[in-house]
Amino acid sequence: MLAIITGDIIDSRKLVSQQDWMIPLESLLNTWGPRNAVWEIFRGDSFQLEISDPLEAFKKAMLIKATLKTVKIQGEQKRTAPIDVRMSIGIGEKDQDSANIGMRTGSAYVSSGEAFEQLRTKGQNLMVKTPWVDFDKEMNLMLKLALIVMDNWSGNSGEIIRIALEKPHLNQTEIGEILGIEQNSVSARFQRAYHEEMMELDGLYREKLNKLLP
Repeated sequence: MLAIITGDIIDSRKLVSQQDWMIPLESLLNTWGPRNAVWEIFRGDSFQLEISDPLEAFKKAMLIKATLKTVKIQGEQKRTAPIDVRMSIGIGEKDQDSANIGMRTGSAYVSSGEAFEQLRTKGQNLMVKTPWVDFDKEMNLMLKLALIVMDNWSGNSGEIIRIALEKPHLNQTEIGEILGIEQNSVSARFQRAYHEEMMELDGLYREKLNKLLP
């Protein structure tokens, strides 16, 4: 089984510059594999990512969101603000393997697409759809609560989460050296971003999903 993340940039048509967010998103996606084979950006503001290990899907979704939160670009009203992203995680099988991710089929792709279509109607920016109804019901409620925090991450919060996820071996002093701030400021940013709670949710997601995966 595998996971598919489908996403798009919220209110992308109101943004003055696409390149400001597309470059860091492409750079991040490239760390997980080659374009078209593992990920693609399509319709100008939408993207899809194939993840071979479903246990990694929530962590990667968080990292995408945190990375984009660090980007501030102008909108129609000429005000700079963090941008945001909608994402769905579909878990299932891959029936047809093609060299291009856009040509692949299977229950993982279908589930990701179905969940993505529900995001706007449910007013939720991150959802998961799997073969297990009880898992989906419980996890989507937890995600809805977590999004109260994640949707409101500032640029600093996104940056601290991004570094923590990309370099989990670093301690707070080392992270402070990267950011040019003191350790106590790093600790305060972790608290404002609810880093500990996000890691606990990731751990719970992995624990519950691992019991269901064949």
